[in-house]
Amino acid sequence: MDSAGTALDDRLPSDRLLRATAAHWSAALVWMSADGTIVGANPGFARLAGVPLEALVGRSLSGLLDLGGRDWQAVWDGARGDHLPPGTGSLRVPRRDPVPVDLRWQHLTDGDDVLLLCEMRDFDERERAEAVARLQQNVLELVAAGRSLKQVLDFLCRQVEACAPEVACSVMLRDDENRMRVAAAPSLPAVYASAIDGLAIGPDVGCCGSAMSRGEAVMSVDIAEDPRWAPYREVPLANGLAACWSNPIKGRDARMLGSFALYYREPRSAAPFHRRLVEACVHLCALAIEHDRARAEINRLAYFDTLTGLPNRQLLADRATAALALAGRTRQPVTLMFLDIDRFKTVNDSLGHAVGDQLLVEVATRLKQLFIEGDTLARLGGDEFVALLPGCDAAHASLLAERVLATLSVPMTVADLTLTPTASIGIAVHPNDGMDFDTLLRQADAAMYRAKQAGRNRCHFFRRDMNEQAVRRLEMEAALREALDRQEAGCPDGDAPFELYYQPQVRLKPNCLYRVEALIRWTHPRWGAVSPVEFVPLAEECGLIDRLDSWVLQTAVAQLGCWRATGVPVPGMAVNVSAVRFARGDLPDQVRAALATNGIPANDLTLEITERLMMTEEVGVHDALDALHALGVTLSIDDFGTGYSSLSYLKRFPVGELKIDRSFVKELDIDAANRPLVRAIIQIGESLGLTVVAEGVEREAQHRMLEAEGCAIGQGYLFARPMPAAALADWLAGEGKQWVECPAAACFSI
Repeated sequence: MDSAGTALDDRLPSDRLLRATAAHWSAALVWMSADGTIVGANPGFARLAGVPLEALVGRSLSGLLDLGGRDWQAVWDGARGDHLPPGTGSLRVPRRDPVPVDLRWQHLTDGDDVLLLCEMRDFDERERAEAVARLQQNVLELVAAGRSLKQVLDFLCRQVEACAPEVACSVMLRDDENRMRVAAAPSLPAVYASAIDGLAIGPDVGCCGSAMSRGEAVMSVDIAEDPRWAPYREVPLANGLAACWSNPIKGRDARMLGSFALYYREPRSAAPFHRRLVEACVHLCALAIEHDRARAEINRLAYFDTLTGLPNRQLLADRATAALALAGRTRQPVTLMFLDIDRFKTVNDSLGHAVGDQLLVEVATRLKQLFIEGDTLARLGGDEFVALLPGCDAAHASLLAERVLATLSVPMTVADLTLTPTASIGIAVHPNDGMDFDTLLRQADAAMYRAKQAGRNRCHFFRRDMNEQAVRRLEMEAALREALDRQEAGCPDGDAPFELYYQPQVRLKPNCLYRVEALIRWTHPRWGAVSPVEFVPLAEECGLIDRLDSWVLQTAVAQLGCWRATGVPVPGMAVNVSAVRFARGDLPDQVRAALATNGIPANDLTLEITERLMMTEEVGVHDALDALHALGVTLSIDDFGTGYSSLSYLKRFPVGELKIDRSFVKELDIDAANRPLVRAIIQIGESLGLTVVAEGVEREAQHRMLEAEGCAIGQGYLFARPMPAAALADWLAGEGKQWVECPAAACFSI
């Protein structure tokens, strides 16, 4: 001990000014030799360490200063080289908590002697507050910069370990299966981190599992003696971890997110400064985790379909653009498969959107199983799905489409109902059918529409002529909407886009007018007369058929009332009603109101329906049929024999009439094979007490054969063509007068 009160051995300089400066320096100073032995210290270090000055020389610094487990040789080499030694440490003080200290290192050379000088300053309250504030600011800046959750949590742990080198940090997350997942543990031994990753959360699963299970902090001052560690203690103890303090991380809704833990290398409890650090870190972890999940949710909403979880159009477009760019370099094919669920609108309208959603989810689940890694199955919206297939040529696409159709056609149970979905598929292949995503999608859509036109439940590849048809379809849909808007707005008759024509149906024996059938006609300014064969199916597909059917029904019944008011002898009216129209459930009420408004008896109205409607199991359809029959309306099955004919349905439902399709009548007098079919339909009708109407009668020979077979009613050009209302009145007063001057014509009263 020299006169200045500084313990220095005889190797140090003897300059008195230097000694006085060291003795009165405000910071703690300590000099070490290459092996870490203290060779000198000033009074500031003795006070900070709580050890008499004279007892310090000759001791090892590593016994007093915790450098976070860092090897002394690495510290010595780092101070001499480019790698800076630790900037913080923790001074072990007898009978007190460790004291966090800032460290500054300097190599000193005196001749052949080389020493390392360490200047220490303990954290006062202000410095500790500043350290916590810096930690918070740094972490928040990373979160705001959009760094990944792993990067943020890893940085947080390293910052805490820099402030308190005696600890090692970990952040655990709770997964959906209530298991612990290591999110960050930069200083924990890898073997230990691997051992705890995936452990089930429970009250006796170390500190982290217990903290997450109980929702409160858990301290193990000695892992070797804590029963909560009994099944797991061998791994931490073998890796130098002796104590642990874990705190639960909770979200704003008190939902358990994970845990933040400090590990110690000797049995001990957490120091006050550690508690302050952890308090801040728990909140920072919660914020970072919830921000990451919010960002993931935003990403999911932006790029994934919320119902099925499949990629949406935006993500599909991004992936397709990348796949096409790669294909342009590698000359590999890229296929786009456009899939549309057949008659999905009918399911939605009749069974409700909840059932429709369940059907879409089941379809998506089935489809996902058919595609391999690298493919993208997306939902564009509604019942439209698109598959992006890099490297897939036309031959493989065809095989895959067959598998898709077969997989979907297996019956599924949805809301206690058994449904058998089918799909129409269109395929376009790069580069022949298009070089960019939008073009390929448009071509595949056109091919899909052709598959629907061909009868649904099939696949079509794109052909060049489909483009023109697709464009016309879009133009026609827009024109159809505009025409309906104008018609419903009450435009003048001369400008009305839609008009009803009426074709007589006549009784064959005795010859007399039976009724007329209302047939819609559409005249477009550019296209002229548009065939109902073209625009009626389009109206069904684009959701306009309800409006179209309603207008036809109202107009036809009103016209029948007008004729009767003016003495035109029309016995009855037949109106076609689409199968889709029945799904809404309000058809009986609309029919009742139209009849009452125009003073028409219900038995003077016939509604023509398809066989497909009779075969359906959709809720409400059969009730509507029964309600219409109870009202007194006649139900007629149109185009009988061309669809899903079933005699059991003819007996089960209140049908009063069958219409023989014109395809059977067309060559009745030419092809002998047609005559037995027509005879069978007529006999079925007679045996069930149904009126039979033959469509498409154009020649007298057909007329005679039908009459000979016992067919009751005929309709066709032989008797009269469809005509506007005014023309029909003139026809009945002139050429058609013979049809009303018969005894059977008195079947209604004017």
